[in-house]
Amino acid sequence: MGSAHQTGTDPRKARIEEMRRAEHARQRRNRVVVVAASAVVAAGLVAGGAVFLNTRSGDDKSTSSSAGADKGSGMGGAKSGVKSGTDDAKNGGQTGSGHFVTGADGVRTWKGTLTRNHVAGPVTYPMEPPVGGDHNPVWQNCDGEVYTKPVRNENAVHALEHGAVWVTYNGKASEADVAALAAKVRRTPYTLMSPVADQKDPIMMSAWAHQRTVTGAGDPNVDKFFAEFVQGAQTPEPGAACTGGLGQ
Repeated sequence: MGSAHQTGTDPRKARIEEMRRAEHARQRRNRVVVVAASAVVAAGLVAGGAVFLNTRSGDDKSTSSSAGADKGSGMGGAKSGVKSGTDDAKNGGQTGSGHFVTGADGVRTWKGTLTRNHVAGPVTYPMEPPVGGDHNPVWQNCDGEVYTKPVRNENAVHALEHGAVWVTYNGKASEADVAALAAKVRRTPYTLMSPVADQKDPIMMSAWAHQRTVTGAGDPNVDKFFAEFVQGAQTPEPGAACTGGLGQ
């Protein structure tokens, strides 16, 4: 695993670096807001506790006098329709509907919908590796990260949502190609790499709603895919963090 280092004056790299700086600034602002809000809440709890103690004795009297009236009045249990959780706590997920269409350049594009709910449990994706759909609330770190063991699809899909390109390989890929691709990923922000044993081709590249096979590390389509899809126009959440998530 390693963090990417940017060199040169490539406009895309400069734009990615600016997005990363903006994301770090946003995180710092959020921490300040959380600390301030916590102080306000704590002060409110102290004040509220004093008011509660002063009014408790009066409330006890009124409660005892109204208990008899409520008894037998037909008032039942809790009202229906109150949810105990949110979509972010769902145990299972989905991907939406659609199918791949292969372009003249060899890139397969998902035509249809890709859902983006946060789910706690596993998701069954219609493609391997997946290119979108419901995913875990925590993204896989993708700042030029090279994983030597498989990562969870649900975390990797969240990284794709942030604009990452995911390089994957199976046991048929040569050691030389794996090593060369790993070196390229380490130099490139918003990328990650990991083995996927069940994929149909030795080396594949995935972005949100896009995927292609490459013949090896020297295939010119590797650079073309990176150039188009690393923080590309397909990104649902451009500039979102690729660090601070899940490592291995």
